[in-house]
Amino acid sequence: MSTAPKPIVLWAVPRSRSTAFLRIMLERGDLEVLHEPFSYLQVDGHFEVAGRRVTSAIELLDVILEVNANERRVFVKETSDYTYTPLLEDGRLYSEVVNTFMIREPRGAISSHYAMNPDATLDEYGFEYLHVIFDAVRSAIGEVPLVIDGDDLVSDPEATVRTYCERVGLEFKSEALRWDPGQRANWQRTDRWHAEVAESSGLEAKTSKRRETPDTNAHLRRVAEYHQPFYDALARHRLAG
Repeated sequence: MSTAPKPIVLWAVPRSRSTAFLRIMLERGDLEVLHEPFSYLQVDGHFEVAGRRVTSAIELLDVILEVNANERRVFVKETSDYTYTPLLEDGRLYSEVVNTFMIREPRGAISSHYAMNPDATLDEYGFEYLHVIFDAVRSAIGEVPLVIDGDDLVSDPEATVRTYCERVGLEFKSEALRWDPGQRANWQRTDRWHAEVAESSGLEAKTSKRRETPDTNAHLRRVAEYHQPFYDALARHRLAG
């Protein structure tokens, strides 16, 4: 039986700064990093990984576990704007994977999401489904999984990343907190969503662009009010600063 560390999945609400976190994992250089493979699989009907073309979530999980056992540890960043029912019904997701979570205060995340996709449905904002996945993991493993907050990541990158690494069994590499700007092949298919990360060289708080918010838009106010309880339930468990 393999003694390799388990693959890591970061389940994130959209626009939570999860791509910036993925960029840190890429910069480490010691992980096989996959950007939203289950989402891409849903949209395209296939996903290319380790030289193989997979066409189902279960087949994709098969390959992730295989690569993790035989090549190098896998880190997956995935978002909660799609549903993954077959995957959540596979017991290996809980027994053979380290599942972690990333949130962000809903008003900021929702405003950012709306600016990118004003036609997003209520479900696509992702807080409710992220809570569903969280509850499934917590029920299956009998403990509270790790939750980080995108705002904490920006306000104190080193402490947040260091503690995350300690919790999932990774060596902390401070040099991974800085990188050269530029697009990455990992997210080329959806690169317009990741322009800020591509233009950056590290994590930093930026002044919000002028955009619609729950304060200025009644629709966004309703979206934020709907998702706030799910954020609150997850935020109670978030990594302490």
